[in-house]
Amino acid sequence: MPHTSRTTFQGNALAAFAFLLWGLMPLYFQMLPGADTNELQAFRITFSVPFMLLIILSLGKKLPTIAELKADKRSVALCGLAAVLMCVSWYSFIWAITHGQVLAASLGFFINPLFAIALGVLFLGDKLSKAQSLAVILGFCGIGYMVLSYGELPWLSLLMGGFFALYGLCKKFIRFDSLSSVSIEAMLLMPIALGYLVWLWGTDQSVALSGLLSNSQNFNWKQLLLYMGTAPMTLMPLIFFALAISRTSLSMIGLMQYIEPSMHFLLAVLLFNEHFDQVKAVSFALIWTGLLLCSLEALPALRQRRAEKRLQNIRYNSSD
Repeated sequence: MPHTSRTTFQGNALAAFAFLLWGLMPLYFQMLPGADTNELQAFRITFSVPFMLLIILSLGKKLPTIAELKADKRSVALCGLAAVLMCVSWYSFIWAITHGQVLAASLGFFINPLFAIALGVLFLGDKLSKAQSLAVILGFCGIGYMVLSYGELPWLSLLMGGFFALYGLCKKFIRFDSLSSVSIEAMLLMPIALGYLVWLWGTDQSVALSGLLSNSQNFNWKQLLLYMGTAPMTLMPLIFFALAISRTSLSMIGLMQYIEPSMHFLLAVLLFNEHFDQVKAVSFALIWTGLLLCSLEALPALRQRRAEKRLQNIRYNSSD
């Protein structure tokens, strides 16, 4: 049965909501200024497992059985690799937005599509259009201008964008569904994350767990809940995104993905008063120009596909 216009609308709404949640994420982490990034990451991984299991059960789905996991060891190994790649990207992101570097996070996700395009050419045999080629060139010019002006690479942005693109490439070869693969990724890292939290607590180095049993009257429950909440806060957009993929086109999702870094940019400049100098303005402008060219190039093809779908729906309905 072809996609109905209602299903497409639902998919677009789910995708927009996912990127809106991602875009608002710095507001949550602003409640944890200067947080211990290692501990925060460990909490996010540990509590991702029960949260994902709850979501899977509520949707009436099931995780792959042990036999299915053994039959597809390659996908399990790729889930492990994906988990490590995502850890690096999320670690950079969490550090940035808890240490007054939301602009770096915005830049990271603006350059992510450029990394994704380059990886598609290198590993998937994709062919670049003129607009995509120009976008990649402009992106490198934007980064190069920053390097020449500041004398150093924008490491945070490159780690975020680069490793998230590698994560997306890795997911292309995993044969489990989206929810299952995300759950497996968290499960593979959970023993390490949980062991790290236990070690922090046992050596009295934990920020969130310090005094949990010995000094319960003065224990900061709000801080603990905020640390635990990083799991659903980072996974909810991913779940809405996974639901959207089956309901709308990848082209539409690609166009809407700029909601997230655009919101990060606006929050950084207008709300968090981060310094936005001429160097950043030129670099962002070069990258934005490249992304705009790609978006404008994709619009005619997107409109044609939508017209074809409408025609299919008309034919389908007339045949009833």
